[in-house]
Amino acid sequence: MSSPYILPPAAASLPERTQTNSERAFKCATMSSYWCAGKGDVIDNWCRCDLSAFSKDGLPNCSPLRQPILHLAPYLEPSSTMVALEWTDIEPVIGYKISDYVIQHKRVEDPSEPDVYTGEVLSLMEDLFSGLGSGCVVAGRRAGEHPHSLLYSVLFKCLEPDSLYKFTLHAVDSRGSLSEASFVSVRTSCPMVDDRRAEEIADKVYNLYNGYTSGKEQQMAYNTLMEVSPPLLYRVQHHYNSHYEKFGDFVWRSEDELGPRKASLILRRVDHISHYCRSLLCSSHIQSRTDTVPYVFCRVEDRGPAGSTRHTSLYDSRLSCMEKLISVQRNTYSSTKLR
Repeated sequence: MSSPYILPPAAASLPERTQTNSERAFKCATMSSYWCAGKGDVIDNWCRCDLSAFSKDGLPNCSPLRQPILHLAPYLEPSSTMVALEWTDIEPVIGYKISDYVIQHKRVEDPSEPDVYTGEVLSLMEDLFSGLGSGCVVAGRRAGEHPHSLLYSVLFKCLEPDSLYKFTLHAVDSRGSLSEASFVSVRTSCPMVDDRRAEEIADKVYNLYNGYTSGKEQQMAYNTLMEVSPPLLYRVQHHYNSHYEKFGDFVWRSEDELGPRKASLILRRVDHISHYCRSLLCSSHIQSRTDTVPYVFCRVEDRGPAGSTRHTSLYDSRLSCMEKLISVQRNTYSSTKLR
């Protein structure tokens, strides 16, 4: 019995080859259009740009860098000293690679003023995740709502109360390109005051002013009023006038007992309190509360040589993250005393 003879596969017909090539070309064109703006080819998970798709700086731009969207973190309402911000990672599955984010914050008195003072600029990777930055700013990362998505957060813990801050975020890709900036402006809440202490100081000052005031008592009253914070001083003035105005208001009694010069030194300390905070400091009742808020804190696990992170993907960086708790103090203002 002779062995079976296996026929070689029949060569594809010309129409079949043409259809296969057309499908491949269509797929490549679709991928190029979707991921590379139609100006390059998809190779693995990156775009190989055409020669015509380079910027004036000589950098490939067929995979345009998108703008990150910075916003306030929903888990923390801005307090007198803290603001939390977050944004979604903008690195696509195919295309450019995000190597870092750069966040700038500065205190601005008037948003219309020219940007002369640049504030503090921090690199998410080089300063925050590395642990080389200030303990007043911490960063975190967690999984986003969709597959492949990440959510980055930055918590500023040492801001000035009753101050307007402008935060600016840029993305940096592995080619060194900067994205368009994203901005958030926010005013921190009014300074914390201990209302019970303010009332005690108002009573103390009244007793020092009452009757014959010796030089020792005058100096004690002056020292007391100069040592307290301006917001607490303003609240002391409110309590003094609420209880003892029939004996002369706070300003008049201070000028009479301490002299115009010392009284002026005391009173000018409250000049920089905003009108909004002044109105709150005149509330009938101010109570303090402490909220406990969770946040994510991350550190890079394997840090390479300085500057090496510029050419790697931040998405693939190995971070050690943990959830921590932070205490946030707040004042509650009301016309009636809260329980």
